[in-house]
Amino acid sequence: MNVPANLKYSSDHEWCRMEGDTAVVGITDFAQSQLGDIVFVDVPTAGETLAAGDVFGSIEAVKTVSDAFLPVGGEIVEFNPAVDADPSIVNKDPYGEGWLVKVKVSDPADYEALLTPEKYAELIG
Repeated sequence: MNVPANLKYSSDHEWCRMEGDTAVVGITDFAQSQLGDIVFVDVPTAGETLAAGDVFGSIEAVKTVSDAFLPVGGEIVEFNPAVDADPSIVNKDPYGEGWLVKVKVSDPADYEALLTPEKYAELIG
């Protein structure tokens, strides 16, 4: 499994990268591989402020639907329009073009509390 060293991770299999005071969030390579072919991503929470750990949307694959959990609290300022148009991008490039949302982070401590790449790699075995 691909676990980039420049990201932090949640135990719910989301990744997070800080760009100033905004976090870019997506699901991990492990998560997309477990889900299978992703056919729909729904983020009804764009524009809302949520706490770390809250459900911000859902990811629908051919055989299942999974909740997406926000790894850091804050306002969801953008849902990736490319994923909205073509959800399979999440399968092809989960750490790049397949990001899901951008979040204006309310508490930087949320990011610091996330798993390091090493800890996440241990979690997924």
